[in-house]
Amino acid sequence: MNSTWFWWALALALFAAEALVPGAFMLWLGIAATATGLVHLALPESSLAVQWIWFSLFALASTYAGWRYKLAHPPRVTDQPLLNKRAAQLMDRVLTLDAPIENGRGKVKIGDALWSVSGDDLAAGTRVRVIAIEGMVLRVRAID
Repeated sequence: MNSTWFWWALALALFAAEALVPGAFMLWLGIAATATGLVHLALPESSLAVQWIWFSLFALASTYAGWRYKLAHPPRVTDQPLLNKRAAQLMDRVLTLDAPIENGRGKVKIGDALWSVSGDDLAAGTRVRVIAIEGMVLRVRAID
């Protein structure tokens, strides 16, 4: 059995897993599998147990290097912290109800999207302020 192909396939699978579930952990294991494949190319007579030892050592080393890199390069602070948090951008915004709030639920149109709102029963056309965000439901209070 040519275990070099196993290490290349494992590396590819780990890189694919990293692409599907990002978190920069499978990346380091994929690098370890790639390094193990390269070592096996250089030393083809190494046993499977030795190859797993190499993989373990490379996995520890690459994970440690990644951890150190992350500590040395913290994420940049952005001037737009709510850029990808659309609901949070609506906090304190004043809106007009498109549909009445009945039994604690209603709708409001923001741009081209309808948002669910919750709050006290109010008539359509009432001006409201967003006071909280509960998942994708805006909690509102009348301001008129």
